[in-house]
Amino acid sequence: MTRELTEITVVGGDKTGLIARVTTLLFERSINIEDLDQAVRDGLFRMTMRVDASDLDTSREELRRALADLGRELDVDIQVRFPNDRESRRIALLVTKESHAPETLLEAERNGDLAEDGEAEIPVVIGNRGDLRGLAERYDKPFYDVGDGNGSPDEDRILDLLAEYDVDLVVLARYMRILGPNVVFRYEGRILNIHPSLLPAFPGAQAYRQAKEAGVRVAGVTAHYVTTDLDQGPVVTQRAFDVPDGASVDDIKARGQPLEAEALLEAVRLHLADAVSVHKGRVRLREDADVDAQLGLPTSAREANPDSPVDGEPVRSPPAPSDD
Repeated sequence: MTRELTEITVVGGDKTGLIARVTTLLFERSINIEDLDQAVRDGLFRMTMRVDASDLDTSREELRRALADLGRELDVDIQVRFPNDRESRRIALLVTKESHAPETLLEAERNGDLAEDGEAEIPVVIGNRGDLRGLAERYDKPFYDVGDGNGSPDEDRILDLLAEYDVDLVVLARYMRILGPNVVFRYEGRILNIHPSLLPAFPGAQAYRQAKEAGVRVAGVTAHYVTTDLDQGPVVTQRAFDVPDGASVDDIKARGQPLEAEALLEAVRLHLADAVSVHKGRVRLREDADVDAQLGLPTSAREANPDSPVDGEPVRSPPAPSDD
């Protein structure tokens, strides 16, 4: 099963022969590559592999050591993640100043329902401003302000903290900055963001204001995986709400923020349960996933939508009203 595969990530300067050197090392140790994805952005190379190490003919420590030695030789960073290295998954919250989303996740952890199996923790909160230090302290979490006073983050410091706390999943809980490829590439498929619109509508900043100015009747929120393309990563969960006539931006925000927290929490739970996969840019529930998930509209909303007429099919009459 895919969830038993080992993940190997290579990040560094693009150079000829890099892929061949890594794959040859794996072949020599009886490791079979099941999936390989690579990309280059602004001269930075990233390769993510999922491999079957069940027939590994050496120890995990030797494999890590050999890959680290190769990484130093090639001047790239190579990370190995075995599926059962640790029972509890570790989540880093990246925040700015809005508290509704991070507080929802922190409260879920406190109540033991952040993950379906209870095996998840939030060991660190990282902000590009100091606004939410008090929130982190209320939940007994270390808080690190990595901003420069104007909100511009030190991404090298972020990477150091993610490594120090051995983070499995990065959650952007209304983090108001774009992550650079140096971070995104290292945590490809392991960064979740909540955006206050029904993507791909209204990407970027001030999405609720964009929705008001566009005059939409229905707005919403989207939890998605982060890629190097702004607000274009694979969508995990979405929630929608009505926009009444005369609603202000603050009114729209007040309707959206509770759904932001809900959609983000569900996306985190689905990721931690390994219940979703990404195929050709679309997130799908795994066939063997034992979860009760609402990825889009609730059942009541789906049932309220008409299913006729459809081109090429006869028009069906609505059911007759009951005499009861």
